[in-house]
Amino acid sequence: MDQYHVLCVTEPSIPLFSQAWWLDATVGEGGWDVALVEKGGAIVAAMPYVPRKRHGFTLLGQPALTQTLGPWLREAAGKSSTRLAQQKDLLQALIEQLPPFDHFTQNWHWSLGNWLPFYWAGFQQTTRYTYILNELGDEQILWKGLRENIRTDIKKASNRFKLRVRTDLSVGDFLHLNRMTFARQGMALPYTEAFVHTLDQACAARQARKIFIAEDEQGRRHAGVYIVWDQNSAYYLMGGGNPELRNSGATSLCMWEAIKFSATVTRRFDFEGSMIEPVEKFFRAFGAQQTPYFTVSKTPSRILKTALFLRSLKGGQ
Repeated sequence: MDQYHVLCVTEPSIPLFSQAWWLDATVGEGGWDVALVEKGGAIVAAMPYVPRKRHGFTLLGQPALTQTLGPWLREAAGKSSTRLAQQKDLLQALIEQLPPFDHFTQNWHWSLGNWLPFYWAGFQQTTRYTYILNELGDEQILWKGLRENIRTDIKKASNRFKLRVRTDLSVGDFLHLNRMTFARQGMALPYTEAFVHTLDQACAARQARKIFIAEDEQGRRHAGVYIVWDQNSAYYLMGGGNPELRNSGATSLCMWEAIKFSATVTRRFDFEGSMIEPVEKFFRAFGAQQTPYFTVSKTPSRILKTALFLRSLKGGQ
């Protein structure tokens, strides 16, 4: 574990959600583990995971508000065939280090496209999609890339509703809007507010988060966007809005301000994807590139596999 903490400090290619500090903040210092492969005294592959016990079953997964986890492989030089052979060896070594489990599921970072060794080991894969703005340097190009309805929303929010986007409000102010969004759908928050406060403190301490909240002249807060970032990418982590003020264009305005800010701290903007059609439509309208990533899973337990299958049938009704 200590080795991985050191690796994360010295290796910038490890994605934000796989960083040791992020895992400490989301599940606690003793709440996660990591498979490591060393070669010549250096770590060349790693795969953090979160073990949990549920009803006697051992589950390996990832924390809440953590878009991706999965393997990290040190980049290797050489021909494609050589790199693929190295990836095979490293991924197989990571699989062998996993503890016995009844169910495994993780979303992999989009940059890792080779899951074949996991397939050979009996794992399954589902392709999902995120949307990414790969170049943030030119604001005019970003503006032109927006669909007309998004540009209209941004102008409406600024001109007609006189909204201003504040970045000095607290995570508590944001959570009030976030809670409204789930309440409108008849859902409770999928995480506790204490969890979000702990994560927010860790992100703020590293200057790796910013909150954007659109407020009108009467002091009413219409919508909010919460982003996190590392030197490789910013990520849209959470959003929220007042359902009574949904037509003001505030969400589009907040997202646009978040994108413009991200250009000052990192290289790209990842909307974190969604397989929900209306959400996908909204993200796509910002001109981002559709990018596939993998959800890799395995359920050795026959009992649990049957239960998950029956649940999927029930969910499809």
